[in-house]
Amino acid sequence: MTDIEELWENGPNGQLAATTDGQIVMVNATLASWLGSTPKALRGKQIVDLFTVGGRIHFETHFAPMLTMSGQLDEISVELLTADGSRRPVFLSANVKTDDDGRPVLLRVAIQDARDRRSYERALLDERQRAESEQARAQSLADTLRRSLLPPSLSVPEGLVAAGHSQPSVQDIGGDFYDLFPLSPNMSGFFLGDVCGKGPEAASITSLMRYTMRTAAVVDPDPITVLHRLNSVLAQESDDETPRFCTVVFGTLTQGDGGFVVRLASGGHPPPLLLENSGEASYLDITGGMAVGLTDRPKFVDASLRLAPGDTMLLYSDGLTEARVGEGIHRFDDDGALRRFATALAPTTPDVLIDEIRELLVSFGSGVEDDTAVLALGVPR
Repeated sequence: MTDIEELWENGPNGQLAATTDGQIVMVNATLASWLGSTPKALRGKQIVDLFTVGGRIHFETHFAPMLTMSGQLDEISVELLTADGSRRPVFLSANVKTDDDGRPVLLRVAIQDARDRRSYERALLDERQRAESEQARAQSLADTLRRSLLPPSLSVPEGLVAAGHSQPSVQDIGGDFYDLFPLSPNMSGFFLGDVCGKGPEAASITSLMRYTMRTAAVVDPDPITVLHRLNSVLAQESDDETPRFCTVVFGTLTQGDGGFVVRLASGGHPPPLLLENSGEASYLDITGGMAVGLTDRPKFVDASLRLAPGDTMLLYSDGLTEARVGEGIHRFDDDGALRRFATALAPTTPDVLIDEIRELLVSFGSGVEDDTAVLALGVPR
């Protein structure tokens, strides 16, 4: 046997030649061994006799017409039916030999064993499904954790209207939070803040901050005092490698004279925006406060105001003001857009204001790159 004949008979792939009507005229030993047969026994059979029922149907209705029209087939997936009834996945490639006049005279078919590749593909599919399942589970846990960081409902005192909204980023669990809760029959506490960082670490600090401020306010509701106590707690949780700090606005609402007296303090947080019944919108002057947790001797800034009928106060995190708009690095509030947005709505109610902000965030699309929390407190007209 010559080298060429030996390569034909015992090469790594199955080989066969058939007439244009599909009758096998030559078959090599490799293919015959896969089928549990001999080359002699296979000669004279139809190509489709080698396949499972599904493979026969596909070959006769789809593959054969394609081969006739184009003169070539590349890596068609079929299954061989062996003598013992088992199936062997293979890839079938074929071309047509023509005579001098261009008429087809012979079909040349190469058959490649696909068992290892199928196993590899199944392993990839299993791994992908496992990864998707893990991702879905992680997303479910993240959503549950996000919900746990916000109050199930705001405890709104009589005479006040409140609305809030939290929109997480798509990247990870964030640390934006807010709350409104009772302190006494005529006083309520509120806060909105943003923990530095992402993920479970930020979430754990967020939970700690919520309960620390609630507890501290019961002991002494003075806003500056509450932030100092929060600062002390965060200092105990920090170390050189993992500093814990946040920006936050904490305040109290005391009912009286048809409205509410508001006392608040800021730890490095963006200033609240007051939308007045007159139609004006302005920021409260509480700039200069330091983020909570940065130092053991922080400086916080406080302010007071009266929420009169028709007034609404908006607290927000920088996910809103720093949302990317348009092309490049332009941010939403780079040129005072938030105040203009509020002025166009004033006077308004907390519900309407939060609904408008939701739509605004939706309009930013992927430009919202950070968590966003907003809380609006107002007195009905």
